Amino acid sequence: MEIKRFEEAFSVCKVMDYSEVDLKDQFCFLSKTDEELSLVCLTKSVPNNTTEREDGWRAMRIQGVLDFSLIGILSKISTILADSKIGIFAISTFNTDYILTKEENYEKAIQVLGDTGYTIV
Repeated sequence: MEIKRFEEAFSVCKVMDYSEVDLKDQFCFLSKTDEELSLVCLTKSVPNNTTEREDGWRAMRIQGVLDFSLIGILSKISTILADSKIGIFAISTFNTDYILTKEENYEKAIQVLGDTGYTIV
């Protein structure tokens, strides 16, 4: 399985509303619950109406379109990283999964996944 690495810095944010979010940006992950409005975006694109934010994240993507019948892909990756004491922030889209790690753990995460048989692109 291939994992694509990204060089950009990401931020995880809470926002007051989505009015200042650039939906045309390359990466923009929104989630809304009864308790919060969340945004994961490139750090350079964090909007001004952010109420809380955590910078210093890097991302990787499982390449290809994952069939909904596939089981355990994210679980396997998260277990491999957890065994190496690397925490993750996972985002699932219709096509695939994105895994974010803190900047200081990113290169180690890439190395560990490569060492366990994943192809890093």
